[in-house]
Amino acid sequence: MKVAVTGATGFVGRHLCAMLQEKKHQVVALTRDVSKAPRGAEAKVWDGKDAVFLKAAVAGCDAIVNLAGENIFGRKWTSEFKAALRSSRVDVTKACVEACKDGPKVLVSASAIGYYGARGPLPIDEEGQGDQWNFLSSICLEWEAEAKKAEAHGARVALLRIGVVLGRDGGALEKMLPPFRAGFGGPIGKGDQFFSWIHIDDLCSMFIRAVEDPSWKGPFNATAPNSLSNKDFSKALGRVLHRPAFFPTPPFVLKLMLGEVADLLTTGQNVVPKKAAAAGFEFRYPEAEEALRNLLGVPEAKTA
Repeated sequence: MKVAVTGATGFVGRHLCAMLQEKKHQVVALTRDVSKAPRGAEAKVWDGKDAVFLKAAVAGCDAIVNLAGENIFGRKWTSEFKAALRSSRVDVTKACVEACKDGPKVLVSASAIGYYGARGPLPIDEEGQGDQWNFLSSICLEWEAEAKKAEAHGARVALLRIGVVLGRDGGALEKMLPPFRAGFGGPIGKGDQFFSWIHIDDLCSMFIRAVEDPSWKGPFNATAPNSLSNKDFSKALGRVLHRPAFFPTPPFVLKLMLGEVADLLTTGQNVVPKKAAAAGFEFRYPEAEEALRNLLGVPEAKTA
């Protein structure tokens, strides 16, 4: 298949383009900077707004994977940055939908588990409801509603609600490692909030399955099947690094440093990938410690 990828030079985009090519798919990388485009991909400059250009750029493609979006942790959530967070997701998706008119008949669009808002420990599957009063949830609701409009053009639409992505060269793990390696890692607050995560390889495999499999329609939770508390995740990371993991970060410190976005770290959701499991998707890394050992190149300790 020929697959166009928006956000192709981002953390997930780079890995996805490489995996698509490993599986012999042709890749059209849509990016603001072609010098950063993944090797082997057909790179095209796109500003994220011009729907007419995008439609021409994806001509001949079988699918669009939409990964574009400002980094939610990029800076404090001022009113200006909130508008940019929304626009970078919703407006880009509008252009992708427009491109599906007489164009690709598969749209796989990123979303986020922020769709569900702040939740407690009870498991949430894809039938869980969004929260229009929560800022990030409201963006996800609008983002997904826009993507679904491609169905009116005869396109199959799959929506991947992505959890915390763990990878080697970016994402959340890269920011977590320095304090843990220095011996000052630990949970955020009490650490009771759930941490729904996914290994970058499993996430990319889910995107590819959504591109290839006609039965993948609607929302899918892109999280590992075994979420755990922030405290238990911290302990797992400490074990892998052979470092202590009992220095808690007070929530008020995060609030001072990050502002409103800190709420995403002090609350959580126990998200389960019910639909992916029902479709027979097999996770290579279902357990957090196993995923961390793979990403950090740490073999499992041998037992006597």
